[in-house]
Amino acid sequence: MNPAKTLYYNISDTWTITKRNLLRYVRLPQLLVFSSIQPVMFLLLFNFVFGGAIGDAPQVPGGKYINFLLPAIMVQVTMFGGLQTGIGLAEDMSKGIIDRFRSLPMSRIAVIAGRTFSDTLRNVAVAAIILSVGSLLGFRFHEGFAHAAAMVGLILLFGYALSWIFALIGMSVREAETAQVAGFLLIFPLIFASAAFVPLQSMPDWLQVFVRNQPITFVVDAARELSFGMNSHGAPLKALLWALGILAIMMPLAIWQYRRRSN
Repeated sequence: MNPAKTLYYNISDTWTITKRNLLRYVRLPQLLVFSSIQPVMFLLLFNFVFGGAIGDAPQVPGGKYINFLLPAIMVQVTMFGGLQTGIGLAEDMSKGIIDRFRSLPMSRIAVIAGRTFSDTLRNVAVAAIILSVGSLLGFRFHEGFAHAAAMVGLILLFGYALSWIFALIGMSVREAETAQVAGFLLIFPLIFASAAFVPLQSMPDWLQVFVRNQPITFVVDAARELSFGMNSHGAPLKALLWALGILAIMMPLAIWQYRRRSN
């Protein structure tokens, strides 16, 4: 087949699967509502519980913890959004929906790519809600529109990269519940053993070694640099390289696993 036609059919099939997944939120709007409530709760709880204790830290601009916190919450939101990719694929496989897709003359990559893309679009909606609530709590971008757009784009790109990790997990287990548990085992150590919610200097020396060199810290620090100008020692480039590296490794592995399960 002509390469141009192959590319066209891949994109067309991917968009079809994307719309199929997005229609689920239209038919079950409570899914989007509850997935939006959780990050708002995290934002409110962390802001009012930890804000008084951490607001005076030198890393927090103007003593407003919300400016320090919101980029981290957005990273956390995209991580949980990526987890939904693995859960959704595991659920589709357990219900036999993937078997129906295999019987159709469609692109093999479309099932996974459509799922990751639709979950990224959901992350866009949830991120908009988080930014709106954060602005009511006093969050402000200090570096202008271009840096603000770069911050949001970098976080969404990293979340998209993570969704391919969770896609591989989702197709490697037999049930959605197992995919969720396996995903949490990856998310919680990375997000909480990072510079997301407290300054790095407040941690024990042995833990700082790991925290300083793990990808979530790079993404959060990059977001803070783009948001309010915090010196992150090149974190935006490091975060971008991590995202591209994850995609380069996980996309082929996820597609290979899907084809393996198809045989």
